[in-house]
Amino acid sequence: MIFDLLTTVEAGGCSAKIPPRLLEEILSDMPLPVDPAILVDTSTHDDAGVYKLNDDIALVLTTDFFPPVCSDPYEFGLIAAANSISDVYAMGGNPVLALNIIMFPADRIPLEVYSEILRGGYDKAKEAGISIIGGHSIDDYPPKYGMAVTGIVHPDRVITNSGAREGDLLILTKPLGCGVILAASRMGMASDEELNEAKRYMKMLNNEGSRLMQKYNIRGATDVTGFGLAGHALKMAVASGVTIELKMKNVPLMSGTYEYINQGCIPGAAFRNLDYVEQDSVFSNGVDYNLRMAACDAQTSGGLLISVRSADAKAILDELKEFHPESTVIGSVHKKGESSLVIGN
Repeated sequence: MIFDLLTTVEAGGCSAKIPPRLLEEILSDMPLPVDPAILVDTSTHDDAGVYKLNDDIALVLTTDFFPPVCSDPYEFGLIAAANSISDVYAMGGNPVLALNIIMFPADRIPLEVYSEILRGGYDKAKEAGISIIGGHSIDDYPPKYGMAVTGIVHPDRVITNSGAREGDLLILTKPLGCGVILAASRMGMASDEELNEAKRYMKMLNNEGSRLMQKYNIRGATDVTGFGLAGHALKMAVASGVTIELKMKNVPLMSGTYEYINQGCIPGAAFRNLDYVEQDSVFSNGVDYNLRMAACDAQTSGGLLISVRSADAKAILDELKEFHPESTVIGSVHKKGESSLVIGN
C-alpha cells in the first residue's frame, strides 16, 4: 500500500456528515427558489435536486464527498464515487456526467495516492456509464473525495422521498452495519472477512434497484446513508405525511454488526442520529438496544429504501434478489399517527 488513508482521519465516509438536527436548523432559514421548472428542491431534504428542461427530460443534480472511509486510496475512490452516484439512482434517474471534487494535501501525502483515488473514481464511473468531464481540487488536510453528478429522468417519472403512500411496504436492498464494522476494524476487533464484506457493499452501485423502481412505477424511495436507516425513514415519513413502521428483526445486518454493538463498538454518528430521530419516533418496548443502534448506524453508500405497493412487493423483490440477495421487506407505511416513525420488532 502506498499510504494508509485512515491515519489522516477519526471519522470518514458518511459518518462525517453534519448531524441531521443541526443541518435542519441551518437550512430552515434559507429561502427557497421560485421557479416552476424546479421539481424537487431542499424543502423535503431529498437525495438530489430535479430541474425540468422540457416535457421529456429533467436533470437530477447532486454532489457528495467525504474523508477516507478505508485505508486503500483506490478503494476509497471506488466507494466515494458509488456513494456520489447513488443519489441519482435514488431519484430514479440515469446518471450521465460527473465532476470530481477532491481535497488533497499535496505536500503531506504522496501524489500517487491522489492518482489512485481518482483512478478508483474513474473506474466506478465507467461501470455506471458516466463520463467524468472535469472537476476541482483544493490543497487541504485531511483528504476528501467525491463527485458532483448529473443525471436525467422523465419529469413524470421522478422518484422522491415524499412518494410513500399508506398501504405500501418498504424494501431495503443492502444490509446495515458498515459504520459499526469500520469502527470495529479500526479498533482491531473486526476480521478481514467482515471488513471486506462491508467494503463490497459500499462499492456496489444501486443501478439495478433504480432500474427496477422505474419498471414497477415506484414513486417513493431514498438511499440510506449518513443519517442511518431510522433517520432516512423519518425524513421519508415526514415528507410523505405518513407514519412509517420498521420491523427491526427483518432488517438484514452485515456480519458481526450486532455482536460489535453489543460489545460497545458504536460510532458517534449513531448517537447523533438517535438524538435526531427520537424527537418524532416511537421505539417499541421489544426492540433491544443493539437493534436500536443498528437502525441509527450511519451508512456509507448504503442501499435503497423503496416504498412499493403491496401488490407489487413480491414481484419486485424476486427481481431485486438477483442483484441484491439480502433485499427484504422491512416495514410498512400507514396513515399519519402521533409519531412519524415507529421502530418495532
